[in-house]
Amino acid sequence: MKFLVVGSNGLIGQHVSLALTQYGEVIGASRSSEVSVDVKDPASIRAMYEKVGKVDAVASCIGKVPFKPVTELSYQEYEEGFRDKGLGQVELVRAGIDYVTDGGSFTLMTGILARDPIPSGSVAALANGAIESFTLAAAIDLPRGLRINTVSPNVLVEATNYHSSFPGYHQITAKEVADAYLKSILGKQTGQIYKLD
Repeated sequence: MKFLVVGSNGLIGQHVSLALTQYGEVIGASRSSEVSVDVKDPASIRAMYEKVGKVDAVASCIGKVPFKPVTELSYQEYEEGFRDKGLGQVELVRAGIDYVTDGGSFTLMTGILARDPIPSGSVAALANGAIESFTLAAAIDLPRGLRINTVSPNVLVEATNYHSSFPGYHQITAKEVADAYLKSILGKQTGQIYKLD
């Protein structure tokens, strides 16, 4: 099997890539990797798919958003964050349909802020909620038996720089997140939001 991991240089992307290596070829893509992509740019996403060619699954491990109070966020900051974590993942699916083999899958990423917000997390909550709703809707529209799921983890044990913003939140390991990606990619479910609380 051939897997494309977008955001492969990040914490979750590294763990997902490692977990998938025992099941086939893993191609990593990020802003700074050999297969480069800027998910805010649809042309960059198309170029990535053209370079990589056919794959059996796409795993998205992306999402850069600003963290500020609502009263301090500009329209442009909401737009930029949503273009990255929201529309960027939508475009990975839209542009990738012709590149994923029959019965293959897309696995997207959101997070706890879709359902359990923190101060200054409204842009992340907006993007997360949108992607989870998109997952449910896209699952009934995708052709050729293509599947789509989303992994939605709590704050990671390994993401220590975020811990102070999530007091009292249950922490999960990056391995648990990678396992959810394996379930999505290697299983048969579709339209699922894997909530790792």
